[in-house]
Amino acid sequence: MARLIQQFKDALSSIEPGDDKANAPEAHQLVRAALLSDSKLTEYGADPVLIGSYKRNVSIKRIKDVDVFVRLPEMPDDVTSQQILDRFFRVLHDEFGSDDDGHRRTKRQDRSLQVSFPEYDLYVDAVPARPHADGETWEIPQRGDEDKWVQTNPEQLTALSSEMNAAHDGYYVPIVKLIRQTRRSLLGTSKPGGFFFEIATYQAFASGAVSGTDHASYYASALAEISRIVADFVTYGIDLPDPTVAGNSIRIRATDDELAAARDQFAAAASTAKVALDEEDEGQAALAFQGLLGKNGDDEDVFRMPPGFNEDGTRKASAVSAGARVVPAGSRTFG
Repeated sequence: MARLIQQFKDALSSIEPGDDKANAPEAHQLVRAALLSDSKLTEYGADPVLIGSYKRNVSIKRIKDVDVFVRLPEMPDDVTSQQILDRFFRVLHDEFGSDDDGHRRTKRQDRSLQVSFPEYDLYVDAVPARPHADGETWEIPQRGDEDKWVQTNPEQLTALSSEMNAAHDGYYVPIVKLIRQTRRSLLGTSKPGGFFFEIATYQAFASGAVSGTDHASYYASALAEISRIVADFVTYGIDLPDPTVAGNSIRIRATDDELAAARDQFAAAASTAKVALDEEDEGQAALAFQGLLGKNGDDEDVFRMPPGFNEDGTRKASAVSAGARVVPAGSRTFG
């Protein structure tokens, strides 16, 4: 059975964010400082914190956006979601203005404000949040409504991810990254996005169906269970539970065609990974994993061939494996 331990380690290194790991916190700090400079927001107890895939250490090359969750524990109940979004816009636009081409760097979105950082080629999404009535979770603006809020608990997902990673000897976070990269390779810019598949991965692990002894076996096991979860979601309409808020489920905006493509692609991926895991020929196994993981943000193959193999998965003529019965003849003589 092909385990390709070093190749999986190298694959994870190849999708690790590079300069973005330094640029993302810098952009976050600039947005944070701008928000905290506003007297009204400080009156509301503004307390911005990082959330999202970057905070959970599951982002992959490249990081294009950073999420800042702006907790407002003292905001009065009569402040509408539209009013607080308007306030965020004024503060951020006054601070960041326009880029060199004259475009506003601050853009309104349904439930957040997006600030562009052209020098870093990334965005920061600032999301206002008020306390939920339960005193434990938060509410953020509901898409498409001027005064509706939706319950959320993003910081809990960070905690759950850390706990799951510890429970699986550090394999959970790397597998989430590999699944996110697989989604990008197979689906590109189509929906569902990476967050949906991260939650599917969490629920796959939480079900107890995912296990392994190394990255290869964990990856194949996770793909099998994720494929089942996605098929249930798409074919039978079975909700994907939100692990951070009891009774809530994950909502996505994807077309029927996109959902069907996700189901079919991940079903095929699970089958491919299983065959690759059982494959005795390391070259052919590596070729299969390479096809699943595609290219990283620098347009380089994520999964590389092991030493002694050509890029098509065949063994190089000069390669000798341990225990091989036939050793290629050489031209050198001794005596």
